[in-house]
Amino acid sequence: MSREELIAKAASEAGVSKKAAGEVLSALLGGITAALKSGDKVSLVGFGTFAVGQRKARVGKLPGTKKEIKIPAAKVPKFKAGKNLKEAVAGKKK
Repeated sequence: MSREELIAKAASEAGVSKKAAGEVLSALLGGITAALKSGDKVSLVGFGTFAVGQRKARVGKLPGTKKEIKIPAAKVPKFKAGKNLKEAVAGKKK
């Protein structure tokens, strides 16, 4: 599902315009991004939790030349699905 399809579905289900639904989605994603940037985690009960993880520095190899390269440590976004989302995807939810 694309961003536009998600906005259209949200607008239809909430009975609001696509513009209003788009603004809400942008605000929601901006809020999650800002929280993760500042090191906080965002928990949406039943849906899941967004957090920032730390990936260690490591040595990798270029596939074509087999030359070793150093891959620096990095902060990465993580998502852990909540119980309700897991059950819905697995088909256990009504």
